[in-house]
Amino acid sequence: MKQYKIVVFVPATHADQLREVMGNAGAGQIGNYTHCTFSVKGVGRFRPNAGANPTIGEVGKLEAVEEERIETVCSEERLRDVLKAIRNAHPYEEPATDAYLLESIA
Repeated sequence: MKQYKIVVFVPATHADQLREVMGNAGAGQIGNYTHCTFSVKGVGRFRPNAGANPTIGEVGKLEAVEEERIETVCSEERLRDVLKAIRNAHPYEEPATDAYLLESIA
């Protein structure tokens, strides 16, 4: 079964909620454990351009936000559901989300 590593950046204020949503959608299952994630705190920077509808910040102004990088794993069969759950629960208009296919080392 193919596995993916999902990485998403979210404001620290919404990290716990997003981790729960991801786990409930099927991400983070490792053996007999569910909702497995790893997080690193940092600062996300962005400038909303004309036409953007930013949750945080103002169009045309550089913004810096305390964010968490959340990493988890996901089976191929749950990938679409997890990515959809992230998009629906994420506070940003354009969530920065990556999905990487993992090579089996077993």
